[in-house]
Amino acid sequence: MSFLRRRSATPAGPDFDVLAMDPGDWPGNLGAGLLPAPDGSCQGVFLRYDLFGGRGPAMIIGNLPEGSPARETDDGEIPFEVAQLLLALENDEEVTVVGAEDVPVMQGDNLLIVRRLKLSESRISCVQFDRSDNVLVTIAAWDRPITDDLYALLKPLPAELFQQG
Repeated sequence: MSFLRRRSATPAGPDFDVLAMDPGDWPGNLGAGLLPAPDGSCQGVFLRYDLFGGRGPAMIIGNLPEGSPARETDDGEIPFEVAQLLLALENDEEVTVVGAEDVPVMQGDNLLIVRRLKLSESRISCVQFDRSDNVLVTIAAWDRPITDDLYALLKPLPAELFQQG
C-alpha cells in the first residue's frame, strides 16, 4: 500500500498515518483514543465508530505501529481492539481467540493478506492485516460481519484530526 508512509514531522498525535474510515463517511458518532508511551510518543490509535446512538460502538479500528506493546498477545488472547469493544459495550464475558484464517483481499490495486479471527463470542467479527509501513490494522465489529466492501472505505485520515488544540 504505497500511499501509506511514515510522516517526517511528528504531529501532536500519532507519528504515522492512521488508516480508517473517514468520519464524514460514517453516519454515527466517532471517538478516537491514543495510546501514549512514557516518552510521549504514540504507540497506537484506535477509532470507535458508534451507530447505536450512544448505546455502544458498532466498530473499533486500531492502528498499532511496530513495537507497540498493545500488539503483543499470547495464544488465545484477544486483540486490544476487541478488549476495547467489550469494555465500551460493558460486556465482561471472557472472550478468547479460538481460530484464525488468512484470506487474500484486494484494496484498490493492493493485495492484503487479512487474518480473520474466530472468537468464542460469535457476535464479534475481527480481522487484522499488516500495512507496508509495519502498522497492524485491527477491525473489531459488534453484531455485524466484516465484508470485503469495508476495505474499499479505508483511507489515511488527516493528521489534523489527532492534533490537540
